[in-house]
Amino acid sequence: MLRRRAPARVVVNAAEGEPGSAKDRMLLERLPHLVLDGAELAARALGAPEVVVGVADRRVPGADEDPAQESLRAAVAERRSAIIFRMVRTPHRFVSGQAGALVQAVNGGAPIPPGEPRRASEYGVAGLPTLLSNAETYAHAALLALGGAYRYSSVGTAEQPGTVLLTVGGSVVVEAPAGTPLVQVLHLCDVSPGQAVLVGGYHGAWLTPDVVARACLSRAGMAEVGGTLGAGVVLPLSGSTCPLGEVERVLRYLAGESAGQCGPCVRGLPALAESFAALVGGDGEPETVLAAAEAGEGKGACAHPDGSAVFARSALVVFAEDVSAHALTGGCGRPAAGELPLPAEPVDSGTRLHLDWSRCDGHGLCAELLPDLMRLDRNGYPQDRDVLVPDTLAGDAELAVRMCPELALRLRARG
Repeated sequence: MLRRRAPARVVVNAAEGEPGSAKDRMLLERLPHLVLDGAELAARALGAPEVVVGVADRRVPGADEDPAQESLRAAVAERRSAIIFRMVRTPHRFVSGQAGALVQAVNGGAPIPPGEPRRASEYGVAGLPTLLSNAETYAHAALLALGGAYRYSSVGTAEQPGTVLLTVGGSVVVEAPAGTPLVQVLHLCDVSPGQAVLVGGYHGAWLTPDVVARACLSRAGMAEVGGTLGAGVVLPLSGSTCPLGEVERVLRYLAGESAGQCGPCVRGLPALAESFAALVGGDGEPETVLAAAEAGEGKGACAHPDGSAVFARSALVVFAEDVSAHALTGGCGRPAAGELPLPAEPVDSGTRLHLDWSRCDGHGLCAELLPDLMRLDRNGYPQDRDVLVPDTLAGDAELAVRMCPELALRLRARG
């Protein structure tokens, strides 16, 4: 009875975990009051006493305050409302942008998805029913209230009125009416589909240029061509980079972003990345990638393993000719140029893992213990002699040093 009478909570998810997304960040930096207006409308409708805004902590030590957070803080100070507005920072990580991870962060827990399915609408902030959506959704709510239903639905489609925000190429934010042809947006941004276009982010799907030509920017339009709006990310891939190498880079990143609380993430994602790396080197088989993708599907503690599997499977289909070319010649002659955006490498704290080639006998145990750091060549030997060890993997690196049968590994401090 007391639980039913307790007020609900409202949470704005602006903790964009997608490296290729900038739309929520843009809203906080340029139009913070629009987001806060929509959130306040929701709070008043639900009788919620406060609004919590979750943001990714992108601050660099020694640098100025993050512009988006600065703008948000100033906007909150300018408001005159009985509603309390509170900002909660989360790490700038892929999984920390998930709804469940944000709820846990607001509740003072680890900013990772909960280990079991849990609806925020039933059990959210402080265990209370919580309305949680992204910054764009609340901005749309404010526009709908400001202009009315007829004006809002004057653009878009009958099934999806209004507009959508997209991040094209990792940095350009575009607003387009729902149903707009994807090629029209690419043309306005002065980019071509290239080899293919990734839609929906790193849990999304690849579209070939011919499919891009008939794709429309709505939930239904994307579903018709096998894509998804997802995080509103649109990433064209030029013809000058190796698509398989680009996909491998992202899969390694996704494996490193694991919440570390279930087998499909801890073991499955590194296996998926390694199987795809074998394709890049010409030694792997698509069937091995598919098996790795399917192994943990539907068994993870969150959607991260499933979304990563979708991304990998889509790449196998769209870049099938490249897979064949790599199998025949060991490569395509194009290096991976790093066109798909990823976060900057961690700051070098000086701790590195050094390999003594004269001792190494190719056991491969180091790669099993450190799949995110140690990559083996086609003969089973580590490819890199000296690698940076992030703080999060320091314990695993020490274990690898102790377990190396040939005593070929050493941890060294730079200096």
